[in-house]
Formats: sequence, structure tokens, C-alpha cells
Amino acid sequence: MMTSNVMREITPLTPSDCFTIFSRVKKKFDFPLHYHDEYELNLILNAKGAKRVVGGHIEVIDDLELALIGPNLYHAWFTNQCQSEAITEITIQFHKDLFDEKFLKRNQLSFLKNMLERSQRGIVFSQETINTLKERVLNLDKKSGFDSVLELLSILHDLSTSRNMKTLSDSSFTNEKFYYNSRRIEKVFEHMNNNYNKQVTLAEVARIANMPEASFSRFIKKRTGKTFIDSLNEIRLGHASRMLIDSTTTVAEIAYKCGFNNISNFNRIFKRKKMCIPKEFRETYTGNRVFI
Repeated sequence: MMTSNVMREITPLTPSDCFTIFSRVKKKFDFPLHYHDEYELNLILNAKGAKRVVGGHIEVIDDLELALIGPNLYHAWFTNQCQSEAITEITIQFHKDLFDEKFLKRNQLSFLKNMLERSQRGIVFSQETINTLKERVLNLDKKSGFDSVLELLSILHDLSTSRNMKTLSDSSFTNEKFYYNSRRIEKVFEHMNNNYNKQVTLAEVARIANMPEASFSRFIKKRTGKTFIDSLNEIRLGHASRMLIDSTTTVAEIAYKCGFNNISNFNRIFKRKKMCIPKEFRETYTGNRVFI
């Protein structure tokens, strides 16, 4: 096993600050893959063709990019095929305890709480949302003191109620617990997460949920938006992408260890979900990480 593969960044945020903001215009991305304790909201303009890596998710970005990265989640942007001479990047970082848990449990903050939970896997916002909010993000450093904190809170709230936000990384990649407000679904996901390396059948998970198979199939799709097999594959891919990064185990061995019965099936499902084959995924990570 490899250890400490990804650089841990110590951010310039001090305990007595609410948040920190830095903006720069540059020709390339040169910061390696890293993680930190703080939440990060990143607005990137004019970087079409750059590559974003967040947790177990890799994607080429467009001209408008706004991402919210939760604490201790691996992330980086790479120049890739971006030709721009004027990439604009605004990075806002805030403490993970800026919003106290009791505060977030209040009714008026339910959207914000939900978004911060989802950001443990990384979130990107729609082009429409970015167009609506980008001027406010660009001008946040013009405000100071309490006004700047109010404006940040307001921006985060508007993001949390926006439509079409997309969650990036697989849940099992980040060891996230499954919360679906349904004890049955949670028990099923717990079972799949504990047994992803074995054969898991619809019959056995339906039994755990105490439902007939057909009813359970409809129930899981309605509750999670995914079929049983898609949910199981997502858990397996989360564990697989973690192993590709954290170990030198061969791709074939990883496929079998994660419950895929053959390597071509694994490659096909991996590529469909992650837009690259396992070998390319591993190379993106290992070529860009820093050992400390």
C-alpha cells in the first residue's frame, strides 16, 4: 500500500477568520492534487478544456465552472487541453465548523445543510446558476467585515436552492454514510457496502428490506433515483477507484476484489460511469500527486 499520496494543504485561513478569498488570473493550473480541512468554493472562468479531479471523479470542464468541495476531499484542476491565456480563478475557503451543527438543524437552513452534506462528494453547479451568481462571487472581496460574511452566507444559500446541481464522487470513495431517510434503504446500502466484493443478489437485498423483489426494485428506484444494480455498481466503483489510487494492485485484481466477475465488464462499467478506463484513471492520479 502507498501512504500519504495526496498533498495535505495547510490553508492560510486562521482560526479567527470566517473565510478567506483569493483571486488570480493565470495561464495554467499548477497546484497538485490535494485536500484540506476546509470547505472550498471555486469559481473558474475561461478554462475550457481543463481537467477537474474530485474524489473518484474526473471530467473535462467548460468555460464556466463553479464547484463546492467538502472537507478532506481530494481535488485539483489540471491545464490538460486548456489554451486560455487568462484563466480566472476565485477560491473561497471556510472552516468546516463555521456553521455549527445545531445552527444547521434549524428549518430555514435545511437547504444549506443538505448542500454541505452533499459537498462531501463534491458538487458542481449548472451554467444557469453560475451566470446568476458569478458577479457576486467575483465582487465578494470588495466587501469587508460583517457584510462579507452575510454576502457569503447569502451566496451559499442561493447555491443550495439552485436547480440541477451535480454530485461528483461515489459515496463509498469518501467513506460517506448512506442517509436516505429510510431505515430499509440504509440497511440495504450497509449490506451492499459490506459485501460489495461478493455476489449480491436482488433476492437477498429484498429479503433484508422485507419486501417482495418487484416491490423492492420500484422502492429503491423511487428513493434513490437508481436501480439496485446501478447502486451496487456505484458502491463497487467507489471502492475500486480508491484502490486504484491507494495501492499498486493490478487492475484485474481490483476488478475481482470489488465483485466484478470479469475485467472487460469492469472496464466497460467504469468507462461508462467515469468517462475513462481504470488505467487512465490511475495515471491521472499518480502523475499528479505529491508525496509528503
